[in-house]
Amino acid sequence: MPRARALRQSPITSHHSPAQAMFLRIEKGSAVPISRQLAAQIEALVSAGNLAPGAKLPSVRELARQLAVNQNTVLRVYERLAREGLLDMRQGQGTFVAARPKGAALKGRRAKLAEELRQIARQGMALGLSPDELHELLSEVLAEPATQNHIAQIAAQQVAENPS
Repeated sequence: MPRARALRQSPITSHHSPAQAMFLRIEKGSAVPISRQLAAQIEALVSAGNLAPGAKLPSVRELARQLAVNQNTVLRVYERLAREGLLDMRQGQGTFVAARPKGAALKGRRAKLAEELRQIARQGMALGLSPDELHELLSEVLAEPATQNHIAQIAAQQVAENPS
């Protein structure tokens, strides 16, 4: 009989929007290391705009307690994401989402996106789509109202952060 996997979750609340809580889910029995699960979820929340620049994350101790994981695991994830420019760790104040991606973080995220696009292109070609058809499909997705609204929100946020 398969062993049930323990699933732990924890809310992350943005200090800009206290009512909005994001949940992190850790699957203890997964083949994916806990640190990788945690880092990927934080990256996804930031990339999707669900954790805004400046949002304060729970302390290392608090998040480790909520997820029932080792504090060193959370600390390593926070430190790695800070090195990549995604988070800002301020001694005595806490850990925050970085105001804007720094050069290395932007390059890393761009490389990650390029790899995801390569995978999508391979999937499309496996379905028999030509490069022109893939390009057309991407153009259609970019023209969709939901995508346009998201692009407008990002642009407005960038203007608000850099009113020059």
